[in-house]
Amino acid sequence: MEKRILKAMENFWGKNNRLQDYRPFPAIEDREAYDSLHPTLRSDFIAQGEAFLHYDYPVIRATDFMHFKRTGNRVDFEKLYFERRYALNSLVVAECLEDQGRFLDDIINGIFVLCEESAWQLPAHNSYIRDTPQEILPDVTRPVLDLFACETGAQLACVRYLLGSRLEKVSPFINTRIARELERRIFLPYLHEYFWWMGKDGEALNNWTPWCTQNVLLAVFLQDVLPGMEKAAAMKDDTLKAVTLKAAESLDYFLQDYGEDGCCDEGAQYFRHAGLCLDGAAWILDQVTGGALKELYAWDKMRNIASYIFHVHVDDKYYINFADCSPVAGRAGVREFLFGRRTGQPELMLFAARDFKAAGGDIFADESNRLNLFYRMQTLFHYQEVMDHDTSRTPAHRDMYYPSVGLFLSRNDTFCLAVKAGDNDDSHNHNDTGSFTLYKNGHPLFVDIGVESYSAKTFSSRRYEIWTMQSCYHNLPTIEGLDQQNGAEYCASDVKTAFHETESSISMELSGAYPMRDSLGSGMEGNPGKTCKKHYTRRVFFDKLKNRILLADATDAENVILNFITYEKPEVTDGCIQLGALAQASFSGAKLSSVEVLPITDARLQTAWDHDLYRIRLAMTDRKFELEIE
Repeated sequence: MEKRILKAMENFWGKNNRLQDYRPFPAIEDREAYDSLHPTLRSDFIAQGEAFLHYDYPVIRATDFMHFKRTGNRVDFEKLYFERRYALNSLVVAECLEDQGRFLDDIINGIFVLCEESAWQLPAHNSYIRDTPQEILPDVTRPVLDLFACETGAQLACVRYLLGSRLEKVSPFINTRIARELERRIFLPYLHEYFWWMGKDGEALNNWTPWCTQNVLLAVFLQDVLPGMEKAAAMKDDTLKAVTLKAAESLDYFLQDYGEDGCCDEGAQYFRHAGLCLDGAAWILDQVTGGALKELYAWDKMRNIASYIFHVHVDDKYYINFADCSPVAGRAGVREFLFGRRTGQPELMLFAARDFKAAGGDIFADESNRLNLFYRMQTLFHYQEVMDHDTSRTPAHRDMYYPSVGLFLSRNDTFCLAVKAGDNDDSHNHNDTGSFTLYKNGHPLFVDIGVESYSAKTFSSRRYEIWTMQSCYHNLPTIEGLDQQNGAEYCASDVKTAFHETESSISMELSGAYPMRDSLGSGMEGNPGKTCKKHYTRRVFFDKLKNRILLADATDAENVILNFITYEKPEVTDGCIQLGALAQASFSGAKLSSVEVLPITDARLQTAWDHDLYRIRLAMTDRKFELEIE
């Protein structure tokens, strides 16, 4: 394993260097910084805080925590949990802007509400070993460091960083309480427990690693910046050294699993917790060491990770999606802009600024800014810079293939085409090898549904009973009654791509993604009686000059049903599919089996789709099938 970040940190400590204070944005004492913010921005954020004056923080009972284990429902508990944190963030920002003390009592209530929670982890994450059953209630003597325990630690550290002097005037016990809870719930477990996301040889990692690591680093390094306050015991140099080395090694383990091409195998929505949190964690380490990770940001792999989000953007709110990712993956903004600047990529900065402006400068167009106070403050102080960035030019996309995931991307001024090769072992996997998505003039045509609200079933042995995970609810065939299976061995083979100025194409053998049965035929030449595995090839060709997409499938299977998921209600006649007023497709080698409405009633899916989706099922009548889309 290449340990770039760990080596940089070891080199820093080997020279007997001292860490620098981490001051990512001004604390409340810097009135000039807050008073100079744009008046509209100030008034909007103060109004958000006013909405929570005299706020009754939701009660969370033991039975609310137990509800997940009993029913599998994650949403009910998480709604209460996140509402508490959203309210506290809004109150803190408003007090920083106004500095009149009128939000302080509600802030103190919020601090103590969070500090008095029995656990900061979500019920769905309440276990100590990966992929094992969750305990019905938390063990208060042994905190679990999950995504949102780490987020809560960072949130309280940020509150203390911003308002510590004002809280101290009310009572010194407020800051002491925060420091004590951070030590007990974050620092000690981080240094003395092993959680799977920390990484080790042979442990497959995902967005948890940089997401948790970044927030642990924030909880640590936002604590030693309050004027006149002594370092807490947990903040001594030897402890800081241990934290930086452990964080560096975790980030290296995460990078080991990432492809050199920078493709996020969890999709665009998770990039904001994977690639962007990698940047966030690395940047904290770089800042406190005075630039020890400068070379990391010049590394091609880091640059590729950063630019991925730009390459998978379709238009407006839509992104190319696969696995659990939503097609509406959140707006880009300050975090993407800063990652682009750190990696020296003007196109990424331009994209981020344009997308931020397209959302009207709404910092909550990225949901992460609601929960994470650090992101909210970071956006506040870089807001004007991004809004003032020259966006008169349109960023230039290019066709590309990400071999680490098997993602093919090609576009012109009319169509944006994506085809997913690879295998069925992605993080947050769906059985979608060989599926395609297509947008025309920025509007969805053939789509990937995404995933419903998470439940206990989502991350269990019954995951693939969920309809959205199954290949028959993707743009894929059902072959002799069989759908694709999950696992790295179920994959595309013989993948070939071609890119030219006026055309592009991808082809693959798909039979390996299915549990295909052998057939006893006449045998192979020279080996009579030998079983022969069925084949299924798919080729997608994009003629950019004629604005034409051609999907061509060929097989020797006897019974094939072709599934197509569409956004527009389809009208299917002999050999023709009309997709609203947007597009028309002609097909040959198949006949209509059915058109089904896919009701979009789940709250999570409703954030992506404005209405029901549709599934077209065509029965192949020949060994070859062609679908031509214009």
